[in-house]
Amino acid sequence: MSKSYVAILAVVLVAALLGMAIAEDPGYLLIAWRNVSIETSIWVGIGFLLACWLLLWLARSLWRLLTASGRRINPWSRRNLQQRASALATRGLLEFAEGHWKQAVRLLKRSAPHSELPLINYLAAARAANELEDYAESDALLREAYEVTPEADVAIAVTQAQLQMVRGQFEQALATLTRLRKDHPKHLYALKLMSQVYLRLEDWARLLELLPELRRQNALREDELQALERRVHAALLAQAGQRLAAADSDPASLVIAAWERMPARLREDPELIEAYALQLRGHSREEMAEQVLRAALLQQFDERLANLYGLVRGKDCARQLANAEQWLLKHPHNATLLLAAGRLAQRNSLWGKARDYLEASFASRRDIQTCAELARLLDRMGDSAGAQRTIRDGFEMLEDHLPTLPLPDA
Repeated sequence: MSKSYVAILAVVLVAALLGMAIAEDPGYLLIAWRNVSIETSIWVGIGFLLACWLLLWLARSLWRLLTASGRRINPWSRRNLQQRASALATRGLLEFAEGHWKQAVRLLKRSAPHSELPLINYLAAARAANELEDYAESDALLREAYEVTPEADVAIAVTQAQLQMVRGQFEQALATLTRLRKDHPKHLYALKLMSQVYLRLEDWARLLELLPELRRQNALREDELQALERRVHAALLAQAGQRLAAADSDPASLVIAAWERMPARLREDPELIEAYALQLRGHSREEMAEQVLRAALLQQFDERLANLYGLVRGKDCARQLANAEQWLLKHPHNATLLLAAGRLAQRNSLWGKARDYLEASFASRRDIQTCAELARLLDRMGDSAGAQRTIRDGFEMLEDHLPTLPLPDA
């Protein structure tokens, strides 16, 4: 037997039982109010109440249907406004992604007031206006974004700082980031942006103060952080030398002080040792520069330091040459070290040894600087033919980089 037959049978059974109950005892219901009275059976009263409830349910359902249809049909309803705003925002974001800045600003501005996420529209429109170099409009859109969603102040401040950096307004960007970090000191991206602003402003002292925080919060990769540290300390050494160049005092004192403030591990870095030695040499502290370079080269050989060692004049030039020759035992074919040894031999007036070292360096690596040193030495030694031959070799090196042009017959 199917379920429908069971249901019909159950309805018939209930109706029969209900009919028997009504026939046996119809009951009595009296409703009186002032001079009006209504008399009926209790079953009719129950039926009347059920009919009233059914009418109310039908009326309510009809009202919901009509209002829902109205919202779909009415072009000014909130639902339709949001749908149109969503479509405009999608078009605006597509124009933004394709680099059509003017159309993106227009569409995103139109959709923002009725959008479910107006912040996204305003931020994208501000970036598009910034690309158009309409900076007043860009700032106005950021203000509107804050008025609509003040709880998104961090996102708005970060966007504003980025746009100011793109414009080259680094002082304004620094002020924006300073306010942001005051309220949110652990904001990682704001910290990274601030380091970039200090770098562009060449504010090395402030950047030096920021380095420990950058390391603590892992704002940069370790290799990036180390490169930034080297750059900061090298710049501080150069800055110290430049300040003292105009001062009426010992021109190397601040350079030495800047070096001593440097962390010990950085004082072993070849790049920074070279920068320090160059500053010492530039301020007539060549003997100190020779000591620094010698100590570094004894720890670890580095071509840049070896080249600079051949240029500085130490306290004992003979000892300086002996040091270079000792290093040559481990690096006999290193062109840079051979050039340095040749220069040191010249400083000791050992012309033959200087010639041998310079010729060996030039044979190991054909370098224009070595060529010039060797040609000058050979000319002063009276070997004009050798000097001309060396000059010709150097010219051939330069000729390789010249454009191919017609030339007269030899």
